[in-house]
Amino acid sequence: MKYISVSQAAKKWGVSERSVRGYCRDGRVPGAFIAGNAWSIPENAPKPPRKNARKARLKTLLDILKAEKAARLSGGIYHKLQIELTYNSNHIEGSRLTFDQTRYIFETNTIGADDKNLNVDDIVETANHFRCIDMVIDNASNRLSEKFIKTLHGMLKNGTGDSRLDWFSVGGYKKLPNEVGGKATTEPGRVHDEVSGLLAEYNNLKTVTFDNIIDFHARFEKIHPFQDGNGRVGRLIMLKECLKNNIVPFIIDENFKLYYYRGLNEWPRERGYLIDTCLAAQDRFKAWLDYFGIAYQYLII
Repeated sequence: MKYISVSQAAKKWGVSERSVRGYCRDGRVPGAFIAGNAWSIPENAPKPPRKNARKARLKTLLDILKAEKAARLSGGIYHKLQIELTYNSNHIEGSRLTFDQTRYIFETNTIGADDKNLNVDDIVETANHFRCIDMVIDNASNRLSEKFIKTLHGMLKNGTGDSRLDWFSVGGYKKLPNEVGGKATTEPGRVHDEVSGLLAEYNNLKTVTFDNIIDFHARFEKIHPFQDGNGRVGRLIMLKECLKNNIVPFIIDENFKLYYYRGLNEWPRERGYLIDTCLAAQDRFKAWLDYFGIAYQYLII
């Protein structure tokens, strides 16, 4: 059987390349498959009928992520989210794995060997972070709770060097005082009360907006409830809440790192720094959704 590209199918059917990718992603082109980042389409495949177009447009990003996760689809938005978020979130916290090494671990469950020494914790936390994203997708619709937050932390830090330290609590709040950016954080004995109070306030919101999610994140990071792993857990929580509330997610990468830290430090005195940084990161995510032909809803922020 001969196969054609997305651009060739778009010309043949008289539709946009984005529409063709959407047809393929939704399983409406029998025999189409993806290799790397490119779809291969049977040459004799007919143009899918439009009767289900409205239904496809109303499918949420969370629905698509769940479907691609279940199908173990390679090269889609689920695949990209796993690698991009894991690499960037770990890299912000000092991981020395490269983007390609992170991708290799996700795609092959093995380590690409080279002439450089690799930190074992970097590898373990990368594999653990992939599992955390799956947990976020599976539980995105659920109410945010202390139990879920602690479970995320336990999954992220399981099997690391920290987990073998007597003073480090995996899946539990910090035992020792810590600082972030040279600034004091909540004392260990007050962490539970402050986190539960923050959750109660957040969960009582009738409608959750982009700003509400950012506010929760900034206040969560100021509490800094865990001995380590606070930033990664906090960014996973933001992903969960964006998916739950049908808000386009965002990933803080190297280009946004310093602005992100500035935004956290200045909150709540000046909220614009952090909000603008996250909006810029969200625009990048929207470009990915456009590429994959995934419709999204622009919400009032």
